[in-house]
Amino acid sequence: MKKTLTPLLRPRYWPTWLAIGALRALQPLPHAVHVFLGRALGGLAVRLPLPFVRIARTNLGICMPELLEPQREALLKEHFKSLGLGIFETATAWWGSKRRIARLTQLEGLEHLRAALERGRGAILLSAHFTTLEIGGRVLCDRLSGEINIMYRPTNNAVLERFLARNRSNRTKRAIPRDDIRTLITALKANEPVWYAPDQAYRKKGAEMVPFFGIPAATNTATSRLARMTGAAVLPYFQERMLDGRYRMVIYPMLENFPSDDPAADARRFNELIEAQVRRVPDQYLWIHRRFKGLTADYPDYYKRKRAS
Repeated sequence: MKKTLTPLLRPRYWPTWLAIGALRALQPLPHAVHVFLGRALGGLAVRLPLPFVRIARTNLGICMPELLEPQREALLKEHFKSLGLGIFETATAWWGSKRRIARLTQLEGLEHLRAALERGRGAILLSAHFTTLEIGGRVLCDRLSGEINIMYRPTNNAVLERFLARNRSNRTKRAIPRDDIRTLITALKANEPVWYAPDQAYRKKGAEMVPFFGIPAATNTATSRLARMTGAAVLPYFQERMLDGRYRMVIYPMLENFPSDDPAADARRFNELIEAQVRRVPDQYLWIHRRFKGLTADYPDYYKRKRAS
C-alpha cells in the first residue's frame, strides 16, 4: 500500500489533495450555499488572466457571432459562474446521498432507455460536456442501480485519476477508459447501457473535421461504427440546471435511421443536437475546451496566444 501511495504524496500533488479535501469538507453545506459560493468563485475567476478565459472568449466569438460583444462578455461571465457552480455540483455528485440527489434532480425519458434495452443489443447514451456533466452521471448511476457503464477520458493527474477511477467504479458497473473499445463492445453486446460524451476535440484514428456551429472541428466519428457493429440503440442524453436551482435530465428517444452509411454525417447530426441544447442553456456548455483544434496545420489556429505589441 505504501508503495502505491508514496508517489501520490509528492509535493506537486499537494494542491490536488487540498482541493479534493476542501470539496469534501464543503459538500454537506446546503445547496443554496453551494450556489452562492460557486457563482462567487466563477465571478472572480473570469476577472483573472487565465488561459481558460481567453479560450472561452474565443469559442463564444466563433460560435455566436450574431451576439454583440457586450452580450458575449455577459455570457462569458455567466459561463464562469456556471463553471464555479459546477465545481460544487461535482462535490454533490461524488459524495452526496441518494436522498439529496433525488431532491435536487428529475430524470425524464427513462422509458426510452428501457424500450431500447428491450431490443437486446445494448444502448449508447450520447451526451456532451456541459458544466452539469458530473451530476448528470450521478443521476444515471442512482436511477439505474449501478447497472450503467460510463466511458471516460483518463486525466494526467495521477491523484485525481486514482480518485475518479475509484469513485466511478463504486457507482457504476464499469468505468471504461475512452480507448478501451473492447470493453465498451463487451458491455453493449451484453445488452447494457453505456454513457459517454464524444463531443470534445479528437485527433486520433477515425477523426474527421465535422462542422460544429458551422465551423470544422476535429470530431470522433466512432459512434455510428460502434452502433453498426453491435446493433446498439443510440439515445441523446442531456442535462440542464434550471432557474429554481434544481436539475433536469432528459433521455430522448433512440435516434431513427442511425447509423447511416456515413459516420461523418452521423457525427454532424449529433453535433446539431448539441448545438440545439447549447442554445437552450448557453452558459452551461463547456466553453473552456479548445474544441476547434484542427487535424492538420491547414486549419486555422484559433487559440494562438496573442503576442504583445
